[in-house]
Amino acid sequence: MSRVGKRPIAIPEGVDVSVSGRTFQVKGKLGGLSYDVPEGLNWELGDGTLTFTRESDLPKVRALHGLVRSLVQNMVIGVSEGFTKRLEIRGTGYRANVSGNKLTLNVGMSHPIVVQFPKDVTVKLEGTTTKDQLPTTIVSVSGIDKAQVGHWADQVRRARPPEPYKGKGIRYEGEYVKRKAGKTG
Repeated sequence: MSRVGKRPIAIPEGVDVSVSGRTFQVKGKLGGLSYDVPEGLNWELGDGTLTFTRESDLPKVRALHGLVRSLVQNMVIGVSEGFTKRLEIRGTGYRANVSGNKLTLNVGMSHPIVVQFPKDVTVKLEGTTTKDQLPTTIVSVSGIDKAQVGHWADQVRRARPPEPYKGKGIRYEGEYVKRKAGKTG
């Protein structure tokens, strides 16, 4: 039995889980999400908990057991609390600007990079500080779908990944970038 798959999911107050056929619909204060559960898995919706079991020990079903449980758990957390990824933009002259659902990045290239976000993902700038003697701007990407938040945070990071010599670029908050020694004259 899967260690992850057999753990029950606690459903908090204010979250409504409904099942029609094999489709789970989760609604909460932040919005709603749905997911189609593949064949071979069963569920039991009880007193504020949801438990998944599998019908057989086929490798495909075993592989899906923990995955489906984690996806539904992320849906429950997303509609009740939401997910946030924070990015740091480090570098002299590196700037970010938010207007509507567009993020404009000036990160040392000849042109600004514009990243356009879907409606259900929000982007905010959270101020500027100084870390490692480089000006740092914090960009917060948030939403109810964990996969979408991670995808769009990665799209922002890919605009200018951190470089190992001066540490300039866009990195996740708390990400460690191994520094290299430069050339000596």
